[in-house]
Amino acid sequence: MASLNKVMLIGNLTRDPEIKYTPKGTAIAQIGLAVNRTWSNEAGQKQEETTFVDIEFFGRNAEIAGEYLKKGRPAYIEGRLKLDSWEDKQSGQKRSRLKVIGESLLLLGSREGGGSGGQDEPRPRSQGAPNRMPPPKTAPDPDLDAADDDIPF
Repeated sequence: MASLNKVMLIGNLTRDPEIKYTPKGTAIAQIGLAVNRTWSNEAGQKQEETTFVDIEFFGRNAEIAGEYLKKGRPAYIEGRLKLDSWEDKQSGQKRSRLKVIGESLLLLGSREGGGSGGQDEPRPRSQGAPNRMPPPKTAPDPDLDAADDDIPF
C-alpha cells in the first residue's frame, strides 16, 4: 500500500531558533511555528485558531534557519512528520510528541523580519526549496569570459 508523509506550513516563528551541533559537527536547529486558521461559524462570526508546531532542521537547512530566522518572522516550511517517544525519567510514564522534520525552507516577508511580503530584497532559500537561488558567482576566467569582440571567429 502506498503512503505519503508530507507537511507544508506557512506561519510565524514563535521563538528564535535554537542551534546545536552533533559530535560530528552536523547542525541541528529547533524552531517553533505558529500557524493560524480563520473561518466563519454558522452565525457568521469570524473564528480563529492557532496551532503551534515544533520543527527540526538538520545540516545546511539548520544553518540557514539559525542565520536568517528570528522570532515573529514568517516562513514556508516543507517536511515530514515524526513521532518521538520516550519514558519520562521522573514519573516513568511513556511520553510522545509529534514534530515536523524540516526538509526545505523559504523565508517570507522583508529582510528586516516584518511580515510585509516585500519583494525589495533577495531572500535566501534552503537547498530543497522551490525556485532556488542561483549558485554564487565565481571569479571570471579570462580565457572563458572573453567579450564577443575578442573571439577571432
